[in-house]
Amino acid sequence: MANETVSVDKELMLSDMAENLVPSEIIKLANEVNEKSKNGEHIFNLTIGDFDPSLFPIPEVLKDEIIKAYEAGQTNYPTSNGMMELRRAVSGYLFKHGGIEYNENQILIAGGGRPLIYAAYQAVVDPGDSVIFPVPSWNNNHYSHISGAKQIPIRTEAENNFMLRPEDLKSHIEEASLVAVCSPLNPTGTVFSKEGLTDICKIILEENIRRAGVRKPVYLLYDQIYWQLTFGETVHYNPVGLVPAMKDYTVFIDGMSKAFAATGVRIGWGFGPQKVMDKMKAIISHLGAWSPRAEQIATAAFLNKDEAVDTYLQGFRSRVEDRLNGFFKGFKTLKSLGYNVDAISPQAAMYLTVKIDLRGMRTKEGTELTSMEDVTQYLLNEAKVALVPFYAFGTERNSPWYRLSIGTASISDIDRFFENLQSALSELS
Repeated sequence: MANETVSVDKELMLSDMAENLVPSEIIKLANEVNEKSKNGEHIFNLTIGDFDPSLFPIPEVLKDEIIKAYEAGQTNYPTSNGMMELRRAVSGYLFKHGGIEYNENQILIAGGGRPLIYAAYQAVVDPGDSVIFPVPSWNNNHYSHISGAKQIPIRTEAENNFMLRPEDLKSHIEEASLVAVCSPLNPTGTVFSKEGLTDICKIILEENIRRAGVRKPVYLLYDQIYWQLTFGETVHYNPVGLVPAMKDYTVFIDGMSKAFAATGVRIGWGFGPQKVMDKMKAIISHLGAWSPRAEQIATAAFLNKDEAVDTYLQGFRSRVEDRLNGFFKGFKTLKSLGYNVDAISPQAAMYLTVKIDLRGMRTKEGTELTSMEDVTQYLLNEAKVALVPFYAFGTERNSPWYRLSIGTASISDIDRFFENLQSALSELS
């Protein structure tokens, strides 16, 4: 009997959270792209929020410092909240470049921004609490689900660059434990205006005054991982810089990944109220979601080299902006030719927001494109173009907007991209 195997017909059940976790639409699309690439098709894969190292290498100084740190034997555990020299370097970097002042004990280092976002949710959100976030936005629906929170997604509009409006927040703020926003915004590459963000902060402060001593405050999760990538006359604003009293209620998410094309280096930092950061530190300690020690030592050395930082950022911004402007110009040209496409002028980050609405049109074989899923597949199969539809970021599935990421695009790709796209569009009737 001891060696007998028990046969169970029913599928094994897991936790409610795991059973109901929604798969990533971006990963689903990426798998399709990878399969086509394996079969020898050339796909313009503009889906991933990452940088091709052959086009966008990390700073040479940072790379040298990483090698030096490994050669020096910096391979054991880091301190749980991040190496002291890195937290001090981040403090100086934030003050010099962002004009905000946080000491090394208010800064927490982790293996990228994701563990910090997870820890922030766990630190301030109880199961059943409400989380407000705009859609489209990146992964707040998933973090809310994992935390057992009630989701309050607020639909945003192209007319407001897909940014959360204060009046939309105000009607829901009494319910919330957390307001989660991102600026510059993933997926749109757009930013808060000074007035818009100021009014959002005032709404949060007014609500916290109203509930003082009665219930826990509402916190603002402010993801600014792209803040060093702003273009033209775009200005990045942060809540504490605009409304100093928000320092008690704002948890910032930031790091190396986007500003220095260092997505694989895995250096993220969060900063905010001391008690929140202490609890986030404890959560991350239990997860073991630390950034590698050698990379931390190297990043501290790099951030303390002001000239190297400034030189890299200047060149990097220029190369990102050139690509965004190239794609923007191409979409505007197609629009002028009568195709049902559009784009929002580049403001920040590595993303361009583009509109491609082909619903109701027919392919040369006579098949009607009836949904945005159909449009997305047509672009992939006929134009060899892969973009991420906004429904992957929580919008309604009939949204005609897409995220275009320039991280894997060379300048020479842009003309070929539009040749393919125009050819595919011209075959529709």
